[in-house]
Amino acid sequence: MSKVSYYTEEGLKKLRQELNQLKDVDRPKASQAIAEARDKGDLSENAEYDAAKEAQGMLEMQIAKLENTLANARIINESELDTTKVLVHSTVEVKNKSNGAKMEYTLVAQSEADLKTGKISVDSPIGKGLLGKEVGDTATISVPNGTIELDIISIRRN
Repeated sequence: MSKVSYYTEEGLKKLRQELNQLKDVDRPKASQAIAEARDKGDLSENAEYDAAKEAQGMLEMQIAKLENTLANARIINESELDTTKVLVHSTVEVKNKSNGAKMEYTLVAQSEADLKTGKISVDSPIGKGLLGKEVGDTATISVPNGTIELDIISIRRN
């Protein structure tokens, strides 16, 4: 059973572009590499052929995974998001109770996560800890190096 994931239109477009790249560019290159290796003679002792076949197998797995993700992807209408609670595609401002640092995160699907731009996965420990919280709540989150407490300062949609 596959899990439904929610994406912005931009995130879904990137996934489709990646799938098209794999199918239209990378797949033909893999087939060509196999054909070239096959032309080099005895397949039983041809490491280049084995490597090309393995690369093709990995590529086909990537394509299948991406197709599955796209089949279960849903576009979320950000204008209809409830801003009283932290949800997927909410942008939440938090304050770390221990050091007073303020941070802003946007919760997104795993494949859209990009910490440099403040986008964290809803499946990450912080993402899971923030989901469902309201302004004024404190999220106590277990992270690899202990526990952190984050006060929810504001919630908005993009």
